[in-house]
Amino acid sequence: MLWKGRRQSDNIEDDRSDSGGGGLGGGSPGQFRIPIGGRAGGGGSIFLVILVVLAGWYFGFDPSTILGGGDGGLLPGGGGQITDNSGGSQDSGATPANDEMKQFVATVLAETEDTWTGIFKSQGLTYEDPKLVLFSGQVRSACGFASAAAGPFYCPGDHKVYLDMTFFQQLDQQFGASGEFARAYVIAHEVGHHVQNLTGIMSKFNQMRQGMSEADANQMSVRIELQADCFAGVWAHYTAQKGILEQGDIESALNAAKQIGDDTLQKKTQGYVVPESFNHGTSQQRQTWLARGYKSGKLSDCNTLSGPI
Repeated sequence: MLWKGRRQSDNIEDDRSDSGGGGLGGGSPGQFRIPIGGRAGGGGSIFLVILVVLAGWYFGFDPSTILGGGDGGLLPGGGGQITDNSGGSQDSGATPANDEMKQFVATVLAETEDTWTGIFKSQGLTYEDPKLVLFSGQVRSACGFASAAAGPFYCPGDHKVYLDMTFFQQLDQQFGASGEFARAYVIAHEVGHHVQNLTGIMSKFNQMRQGMSEADANQMSVRIELQADCFAGVWAHYTAQKGILEQGDIESALNAAKQIGDDTLQKKTQGYVVPESFNHGTSQQRQTWLARGYKSGKLSDCNTLSGPI
């Protein structure tokens, strides 16, 4: 990816020096995120708590109102223990303000700003740039506390994307999804949630989930995540037109989408899959919708809220 020397966004908030290392995150209703592993499915009361917290995260309500106290917990990877299972505090690699990875993130964010500003303008709309918060270990957002164990996420309450850049190391070393454009896809996916927020899709989503069963709620969550993948593909379509992409870039993004599919993650972490617990989509679905957005560059081809997915 030929990103060096291009415009960098000013909408970066570097909170790495203020973030706590490792640590425990509280409940985080309303977050939309890339999962980074962990067990999905389970039994007994812990499983019920997990379902409630998941629903709170994705459908915009405070799970503590159902759980009856506290802030709930941080759920890494859509399942398992509600805590940071990363093995202790993480070395965030907090570095000087002008470190190269920060420059990369700021450049990718700037490219999303330019693309979505143009798309919105063509439809008579005004795009509002999101902020991207770099943090280390854990962070407080308008959606509550979150740990790096949860992966990157978008909080609709404050219009901010949150990223602990150690996730990029995990993406490469743990998931086998290397390459700069794989990292760019992660950022573009979270910005895709911002686009959903600005266009009212999230509001519609929250209305639709009212009265849904847990299984139906999970299915709706999958549709929202796949649309964010498609929006990331739309961004990649216009980025390619600028001559920024190099050979193998799209393939690295598609591989990242494959590696963080619900079925692939569950096979790696627990040896079997629980389809009814899927909340982001299968590897094939994620690749399909990312590729669809990339191929057409049209928002109209990203309608995951109706029809088959």
